[in-house]
Amino acid sequence: MHRTWLGPVRSRFAASGLTLDDLVGRSGYSKTRLSELLRGKGYYPGWEMTYSVVRVLNLPVAPLRRLWQMAAAEADKDATWIKNRILDVPSGDPDDQPVAHAGLAQAMRRPYTAYAQSFLQAGPRAVQAVTETFDILWVTWDEATASPHTPRYAWELLRARVLARAARRPGGYPNLRAAAFCTTAPYEAPDLVEQLAQVDTFARFFDAIARPPADQRDITVLRYLCGIDADTVPSIVGLSPAVTHTLDHHARWALKELFPDTEPQE
Repeated sequence: MHRTWLGPVRSRFAASGLTLDDLVGRSGYSKTRLSELLRGKGYYPGWEMTYSVVRVLNLPVAPLRRLWQMAAAEADKDATWIKNRILDVPSGDPDDQPVAHAGLAQAMRRPYTAYAQSFLQAGPRAVQAVTETFDILWVTWDEATASPHTPRYAWELLRARVLARAARRPGGYPNLRAAAFCTTAPYEAPDLVEQLAQVDTFARFFDAIARPPADQRDITVLRYLCGIDADTVPSIVGLSPAVTHTLDHHARWALKELFPDTEPQE
C-alpha cells in the first residue's frame, strides 16, 4: 500500500501531455530523481519533491499531502522525519474542495466507516481506509464524475482500500471472524461451553458471509453487520434498488442453505 498517491499522480502526468524533460524544467529536480519518483523505485521521496510534481500537474495539495504522509508511515518513516519533510514546504493557500465531493464525503462517512470496521475492527486502520478513500476520490474527482455513476466509483474505491488492509482466510476471502467475537450474542449463553459453541457457530457464519461475490458480500455486511436500512444500501453501494434487492435475496438464500436456522426475510 506504499505510495497510494502515486497512481493518481502517474495518471495525471500521462494525461497532461508533458514529457519527463518538461517535468524536469518545471519542477527543478533531476530526471533521475523524478523518474524514480514516478516509477516508485528507490528511497521514499520527500514531500518537497513530491509537492513540486503535484503543483506542476495542478493536483490538489491537501489530500495528496495526507496520502503522502500515510504512505510514508507505512514505509516505516518515523514521525519526526515526516513532520520535518512537511515543514520543508510552505502550506500555501487552501485547496478548493469540490462541493459535490464534500457532500458525498459528509453523507457517506458513517456507512463507509461502519463497513471498514467490519473488516478492520474499530480503530485507526478503519478510519485511515475511509480517509484515504475520500482523499483519492478528491484527487481523481474529474475521473470519478466522468464515470457512469460517481457513487459506484467511490464505493469500489472504498472496497479496494479496505480489502487491501483486511486479513485473509486460507481460501483467500476476507477474514470477518473478528466480528464474531465483537457481537454480544454468544456471551448471552448461560455457561462457558455453550458460549464457546456459539462463538464457533458465529465464526463459521461470518466465514460464510465473507465468501460470496464482492457485491453480495458488501450488501450482506452493510445490512446485517452494520445494521443499515435496506432502502439506504443502494445509494451507498451505487447500485439500483432492483439490483441491490436481487443480490441481497441471493446472499440470504445462500446463507440459508449453509445455516438452515437462518430464516431469510423479504
